[in-house]
Amino acid sequence: MPKFGLITIGQSPRTDMTPEMKAVMNKDVELIELGALDHLTNEEIRKHRPVDGDQTLISRLANGDEIKISKRTLTPLIQDKIYQLESQNVSAIILVCTGSFPSFHHQKPILYPDKIVYKVVEGLLKQNKLGVIVPLPDQVEDMALKWNSKAFITKCVYANPYKNNTESFVSASKKLAEEDVDLIVLDCMGYTESQKEIVKVHVNCPVILSKTIIARVANELL
Repeated sequence: MPKFGLITIGQSPRTDMTPEMKAVMNKDVELIELGALDHLTNEEIRKHRPVDGDQTLISRLANGDEIKISKRTLTPLIQDKIYQLESQNVSAIILVCTGSFPSFHHQKPILYPDKIVYKVVEGLLKQNKLGVIVPLPDQVEDMALKWNSKAFITKCVYANPYKNNTESFVSASKKLAEEDVDLIVLDCMGYTESQKEIVKVHVNCPVILSKTIIARVANELL
């Protein structure tokens, strides 16, 4: 049975995410989940919270709570999980985060959602107006700059995937509809199919869910 390693930037298992990825992959694939924050105490986790100047990422703990994490302190933890998964003879590794990361040391292929999702958008966007939904208000400016730097005219809004708040997705969708964007990206692996459906109801353009795009690309490697 082929094995894929999944590295979440929070804690595993990701019961909110992995089943939806598994649903679009071959039934005989085994998914081995590791979290960058697995087995850390609450005190140790606090050391990875962002401080002034840090880039903030968001994920989920094993108990379901959301967690804001510093990309700076997270990177070496991810590297350790890559080594751990490679020792378990996985076929490839999926970094379960759409944030931009440096290239890690690895022997097996690594799927970087940030790079893959960008290429999908680049191939699909015939016009030049992109809508992006991100989890946190303090990510809006940075993510708009990120996508604008890739030659897209970008409107960026936020809706938190880890809060059960339908209205935030309705509001975000309506803002993007008013901007008449040509394509919308849910730019976080934590967004769900049901949240994507909420967005689709209120817009008149395609909506991309990052995690299922990545799962389908991973499936092609099989």
